[in-house]
Amino acid sequence: MVRGDASDIGVVDGMISAIEADLEGTAREEVDARGLLVLPGAIDAHVHINAPGRTAWEGFGPGSRALAAGGVTCFADMPLNAHPPTIDGAAFDAKVDAASGVSLVDFALWGGLVPGNLHRLEELAERGVVGLKAFMSPSGIDDFPFADPETLVAGMERAAALGLPVAVHAEDPGMTTALGAEAVARGHVSMADWAASRPVEAELRAIRLVLDIAADTGCRIHIVHISSGAGVRLVRDARTRGVDVTCEVTAHHLLLGEEDAEALGLLAKCAPPLRNATERAALWTALRAGEIDLVASDHSPSPEALKQGNAFTAWGGISGCQTTLPLLLTHSPELVPRVMGPASASLLGLPGKGQITVGADGDLT
Repeated sequence: MVRGDASDIGVVDGMISAIEADLEGTAREEVDARGLLVLPGAIDAHVHINAPGRTAWEGFGPGSRALAAGGVTCFADMPLNAHPPTIDGAAFDAKVDAASGVSLVDFALWGGLVPGNLHRLEELAERGVVGLKAFMSPSGIDDFPFADPETLVAGMERAAALGLPVAVHAEDPGMTTALGAEAVARGHVSMADWAASRPVEAELRAIRLVLDIAADTGCRIHIVHISSGAGVRLVRDARTRGVDVTCEVTAHHLLLGEEDAEALGLLAKCAPPLRNATERAALWTALRAGEIDLVASDHSPSPEALKQGNAFTAWGGISGCQTTLPLLLTHSPELVPRVMGPASASLLGLPGKGQITVGADGDLT
C-alpha cells in the first residue's frame, strides 16, 4: 500500500497493528518521522554475503550493517560465494548457523542448482529456500559450476514440481569463453576488452534458451541483473506467450556505463558488464513501464587484493547493497515502493514483507 497522507503507524510485536491519523495510545518507543518519507523496509533479493567459508571477504555482520544503512530490512543471500556453497541441506544449515544472531536484518536463502545436485533439491526445498540459482556460464567460484542445458532442463522440471522459482545468470558460455580466450591470447585485457567479450548477444542467447526450457517445463523463472533492452523485450514477449518469468536490474546497470568502467577500472568489473547509454536508457524505460519487475543490488564484495591484475583475472563483483535504495530515491523515487518491495516479496514468497498495511511485518525505512 502507498499512502500520500500523514499517518501514524502502530507496531505491536513486530507487526503493523494500526495506520491512522493521530493514533491514540502509548508506546514503549516513538519515532518522529514528520517531514520524512516512510517506506516499506526495502527488500534486496540478490546479495552475496560470503559466509560461511569466506567470511574474511565479508560476513553477515558487516554485510547486514551495510544493508541496514541502505534502508534494507530483508535480503535473500545467493548460494555460491559461501564455502561450501548452498547446494544441499548440510550447507543450508551451516549458512543459517553463520547468519543467526549475527545478521541485523531479516534474511532468506537461495539454494543452488548445479550439475550433480538434483537429488539434493528436495532437501533445500524442505528447509525453506526461496528458490534455486543457476549460472548459465562459469560463475567464478570453482565449487559452483555452471548448469549446462541438460542440468537446466532436469533441474527446472524438479523445481517446478517443488514449487520453486529458478533464478538464472544468463550469459552464453560458448560465446563468452571463446571471446575471452581470444582477447587474452592477444593481450587485450582492459575493461573495454572485458566488456567486448560479453556482448549483449551472449545475454540474449542465454535468455532465449532458458525461456524455451521454462515454457517446456512450466518452471517459474527469474532473470537476474538483466542488462539490455533487447533482453527485456524477450522477457516481455515470453510473458505474452504464458511463460512465468520475471526479471531484475541492478543500480549499477541503470546508472553506470562503459565510460565509468574505464574511469573506475577493476572496481567496476561485473558480469554482465556495464553497457552504453542506449542500453541504460532502455532499461530505465522498461523499469518505469513495469517490464522489469524489481531492482536488486547483486552485492558481491571481495578483498582489495582480488581487485588487482587485469580485467580478466580480477574478481567480478560490485559492492552496492548500501547504495541501491538511496540511488533510486535520488533518481526515480516514485518507483521505490514497487521495485524494492512488493515485487521482491512476491518473487521470494514473503507475503508479510514489502508493504505498509495492517497485519504486515513492521519493517519500515
